[in-house]
Amino acid sequence: MPEPGPVIFEEVDAANGKAIGVITLSVEKTLNSLTLPMVDLMLAQLQDWQHDDRIAAVWLQGTGEKAFCAGGDVQELYRSATKTPGGPCVEAETFFEREYRLDYLLHIYPKPVVCWGDGIVMGGGLGLFMGCSHAIVTEKTRIAMPEITIALYPDVGGTWFLNRMPGKTGLFVALTAASINAADVLYAGMARYFALRARKAEVFDLVKGLDWKADDAANKHLLTETLKSHTAARATQEDGGELVSAIAEHRELIDRVCSGGDLETVVNNILAMESDDKWLEKAKASLAHGSPITAHNIWQQLKRGEALSLEEVFQFELMLSTTVVRHPEFAEGVRALLIDKDKTPKWIYTSVEEVPAELIEQFFTPPWPQNPLADIAELKRA
Repeated sequence: MPEPGPVIFEEVDAANGKAIGVITLSVEKTLNSLTLPMVDLMLAQLQDWQHDDRIAAVWLQGTGEKAFCAGGDVQELYRSATKTPGGPCVEAETFFEREYRLDYLLHIYPKPVVCWGDGIVMGGGLGLFMGCSHAIVTEKTRIAMPEITIALYPDVGGTWFLNRMPGKTGLFVALTAASINAADVLYAGMARYFALRARKAEVFDLVKGLDWKADDAANKHLLTETLKSHTAARATQEDGGELVSAIAEHRELIDRVCSGGDLETVVNNILAMESDDKWLEKAKASLAHGSPITAHNIWQQLKRGEALSLEEVFQFELMLSTTVVRHPEFAEGVRALLIDKDKTPKWIYTSVEEVPAELIEQFFTPPWPQNPLADIAELKRA
């Protein structure tokens, strides 16, 4: 038999002559990290299924027990960035453009899309997860936006969903690369459904057996009501014990330290937190060791992106991703963490206070006469 591709597509028979389109990310050895061919395959298949009356819904999952998807192929982005320092970084920029088209299509997809967000869900994986109409988390879900550690920033729609998290929690997790669990995700409104990992087949059979209609909106409502009845609204351990949300537990502190009027104040507030809590201490350490340039970019990203439409968010992020990947800070961050693995990046500046405002402005200046995603809204009509 031929080797399965990096993404497996199946059409599983469902009730009323309908079918569920199943997408399986199938690169277990890389924790299902996304490559450009994988993105292109999914984009094409979703567009086909969008117009196939037999497909009632889509189910998105990853292979293996460790991860749904641990992000994009950052090493490939690194190769592109170092091949043409200063840009254009053709492969990296093409990847971002197509990845954002895929994320946007998921956000506006007319049919219900279930994401089984089990295991690690990071970076590009989180972009897929947040685009799905019905995202499910499990007791093994671990979500993070660790981009500050490699001098990237939380893209894939992060401008949209981080600004919609309660209080200052979106800013906090972006600056600190804090890892969050299913309880945090439910608390923050990033997903509404929880099921134990062991119930996956049961939940899929439930979806398959629904009384599917010909109308997409009716099907979304039907799935919402069914999942509300058959999944939990709170997260538990396998033994039934409750999973604790660190975000909820520390919400008052997070809002307080992140309420400064400028980045320097917020960063110093976070670094000055005194606590013996391991989650908070790890968050502090990630910020302390992260890129000062990236901290500024995240601050500006969330400020400037607050009122943008979904289409504008992805256009804005493509501009920022392009300017970031062309800058040497990104390549240095990836080198230290993933290439040489010495974990001692030589950042250009040692603190957020040192970073010139003019430099940050350059990251938010379009690097081309027309944004390659200027036509992104056409996906609504594709």
